[in-house]
Order: sequence, then structure tokens, then C-alpha cells
Amino acid sequence: MKSVLLIGLGRFGRHVAKKLNELNHEVLAVDFKEDRVEAVMPYVTSAQVVDCTNEEYLRSVGVNNFDMSIVAIGDNFQNSLEITSLLKELGSPLVVSRAASDVQEKFLLRNGADQVVYPEKQLANWTAIRYTSDHILNYIEIEHDYAIFEVPIPKQWIGKTIGNLDIRKKFNINIMAVKENGKMELRVNPDTLLTQNMTMLVLGSHKDIHKCFRI
Repeated sequence: MKSVLLIGLGRFGRHVAKKLNELNHEVLAVDFKEDRVEAVMPYVTSAQVVDCTNEEYLRSVGVNNFDMSIVAIGDNFQNSLEITSLLKELGSPLVVSRAASDVQEKFLLRNGADQVVYPEKQLANWTAIRYTSDHILNYIEIEHDYAIFEVPIPKQWIGKTIGNLDIRKKFNINIMAVKENGKMELRVNPDTLLTQNMTMLVLGSHKDIHKCFRI
């Protein structure tokens, strides 16, 4: 369980708050609009109506005592940038800020953000890759060139073991897990037998995965 300072409770911030609650993290949620704060109160440990550009307030809550701070503001970049900078100056160990453009991402990283989330761009990439291929069931980008793909078992692999195929050596791809009837099995090894009812989660570069599965 982690302690999280969540600043900004618009649609994105509310979804973050709900997921943090599902994961049993302790959350202090803050926004300057009272209706937004009231909307997330069932999902967070505590919530306050405050303008977080106020440095004295951030000092008073002890941002350095939280495991991380999330700046989820999407409608006022100036405030987002200012708060991000203040959080880092006041000792927040991890600052994650939301961007709405490439330029915003660059400025946030230069002014205190340890990590930047860019929801629209990330979801757009996922949508384009996921729905333009007949052979990708799911997709998680790890970094620019690498991702985890969920793919069906190729027909020529059915009835063979992972060891028989030697995928890592031939294609530079790692099989992370297999799924059968909706159940995921992470304990894969060279003796794992691949069946037609399975899908598998593979990790590799886009180039290697596309080549291996002819996507």
C-alpha cells in the first residue's frame, strides 16, 4: 500500500482516484472545485478543497511524506506546471504529471516531473495498433520500441512446447504468460505445451514481434 497525493479531480483524476481505491492505496485528493472533491470522497482516504498553487498548503500537508504525487490537471497547464515544480522543490520523492501535448510533456519533465502521462496520445497509439491488426488481442507499450502483445497461438505452434520453438533465440521474443479460457498462467517454462485454446503474452520490440507473427 502506498500513500498518494492526487491533485486535480476532473474526469481523468476521478478515474485515477477510483483505481487507487481498488488497489487499496491511501489517497489525499485535492481540487479547488468543491463538486469535484465531493464526487471522489467515497473513493479516497481524505479529500480537500484547496488551490494547490498555494505553496504554504503544500508545505503544510508534507508532500515529502507521500510515496508519490500525481498532478492530474488537464484544463490549466500553467497551474499544472507550477504545482509540479513546487512538489519537486518541496521534496516529493516521485512526481507524475499529466500532459495534453508533446510540448507540455517536455516542459513538465524539465520542471520537476519524474514521469509524464499523456492519456490521449497513449490511448490513440493503443487504439491504432490494437484495432488495425487481426492478430493482436491486447497491447501494452513498455517504452518507445518495446511492448507486450497478447496474440493467438499460431497454427504451426499448436501442440508444441515453448522449448521446441526456441522463440527467444530465433526471434528475440520472450513469452511472459499464456492464457486459456480467460485464466492467465505466469509460470511458463520450456515444457509448457501450447494449445489452440490459448493466447500468449509476448514481450519484444515492435519490429521483432511483427516479423515473428507476420502482423
